[in-house]
Amino acid sequence: MKILDFGILVVDLIAAGLPNIADPGQVVFTPRGIKTRIGGHAANFSIDEVKLGLEGKNIIVIGAVGDDVFGRFIEDTLSSYGLDVRLEKNEGVDTSKNLILVVKGEDRRFHVDIGANIMLSVKHITDVIKTEKPDIIYVGATGWLGEVDDNLKDILEKGSENAITFVDPIAPYRKNWSYILPAFEHIHIFHCNNIEANMITSKEDIEESAIEILKKGVQMVLITLGEKGLYARTDSWSIRMNAFKVDTIDPTGAGDAFSAGIIYKIIEYGIRRIEDLSLDKAVEMLIYASASGASATLKEGTTEGVDKKTVNEIIEEQKEKILASLKIEEF
Repeated sequence: MKILDFGILVVDLIAAGLPNIADPGQVVFTPRGIKTRIGGHAANFSIDEVKLGLEGKNIIVIGAVGDDVFGRFIEDTLSSYGLDVRLEKNEGVDTSKNLILVVKGEDRRFHVDIGANIMLSVKHITDVIKTEKPDIIYVGATGWLGEVDDNLKDILEKGSENAITFVDPIAPYRKNWSYILPAFEHIHIFHCNNIEANMITSKEDIEESAIEILKKGVQMVLITLGEKGLYARTDSWSIRMNAFKVDTIDPTGAGDAFSAGIIYKIIEYGIRRIEDLSLDKAVEMLIYASASGASATLKEGTTEGVDKKTVNEIIEEQKEKILASLKIEEF
């Protein structure tokens, strides 16, 4: 099965394990150094899929970069995984960068230059959809993609007849969340966190948020809750699952690894329509995806911790405990 993946591409500059954030004029030394890593949902997802076992030649990566050293870093890194890389290069625009500060025991702090992401063109994406006819279209992430965000409905409509569509948004840049609503009727799987779900639906309860999104036409809603686990819902069932417990070093990229785990299992099962996914397989898929997300937190960087062996070890150690905590409803 062929995957087309388009979305944001970022170079992450990561200082993890910090004792504190520097006060004005203060110097704080970084105990783990400052790492330069590829980032952005589109890059993370594609690399994670290869590290989980898919062949890179079957994954097309589309995004926009600047004609600069950071753009070349992104292209070289993606190509090193054997991915089918089709980037738009923009002169006079910087490649996006993200300064990530991680204080020990605290959540990440992001400082983002949106860069060339906003320059990605609709035509570039639709031309590839037309010629390649992918089986899965992954969008990671909407919200920073300029005209692509504004035309997401039309892009997905062109691809959704023959492909499973999966959308993973991010807090939008200079727009509100309403931009994504028209596209919901052409989104088969929608993944967001609980904060994003609240912003999109104006519902504080995650169950109410999921129901609201399903009403708009989405077939499966996946809401991740960080250390509290996840909530998944279709018109037929809902699943609440606890999170795997690991020694987290850097949580950056966990959501992208979760998404990669979902698609990995869909391909393994040979699923062509979401309605063909049984409840038992959905549980196994969510366990695998959750363990994939947990693995991403074990090292600095968005993809460094992800590999098939680590994911399987996490599952083997904790699966029974996760299964015992499941809360499932059928409708």
